[in-house]
Amino acid sequence: MDENLAEEIDFVSRMLIKSGFYDEEDIFEILEDQFIEEDIDFDEITLPDVDLNDFNNENFLNLEKTFNELASKDIIAIHNCGYDIEEGVADAFELFIHLRNNKLESRGFCFYTYDDIEEAICDGTLNITFGDFEEDEDKALEIGKVVAEALTNNDFNIEWDETINTQIKINPFKWDKSYDEKEYGMEGAFETFKKNH
Repeated sequence: MDENLAEEIDFVSRMLIKSGFYDEEDIFEILEDQFIEEDIDFDEITLPDVDLNDFNNENFLNLEKTFNELASKDIIAIHNCGYDIEEGVADAFELFIHLRNNKLESRGFCFYTYDDIEEAICDGTLNITFGDFEEDEDKALEIGKVVAEALTNNDFNIEWDETINTQIKINPFKWDKSYDEKEYGMEGAFETFKKNH
């Protein structure tokens, strides 16, 4: 296998493992999808041995607590929501419709994407995207302020210029989620929202 390709597979594998959201089977499925155009025998691939000593869940559990609080304030808060912001927004709107079909109303959303997780792992900051479901700037800004306040109240240091076009940055944020079988993403956000209403 080409050395650059091997390095890329190794990097992607490490990020997926360190994200704490995927088991070995999920990781191989993602790798096969991502490298589908390459002629790779994935039976020959071994996942890197990643040091799990950093995975104490302290920051992640605090973030999860914050997202649960936001759900009780009618804000859909989604962990690992899509690959990038565009996918994240689409997923948030899909979840909004699903909640409405279940007679549950939400006023806005916040999430971080897989891209954001990679940045947290590599650079020690986590970006949170927020918005409303009516594309109303005033309502979106209100959601941003509620999200920022919840993060601050849970001892996160945030950077945000209080505009709707800027993500809320938690800085610093050491990514420390260890893998568990709990549902996160859209399914987890749906269950959390339902449980809080």
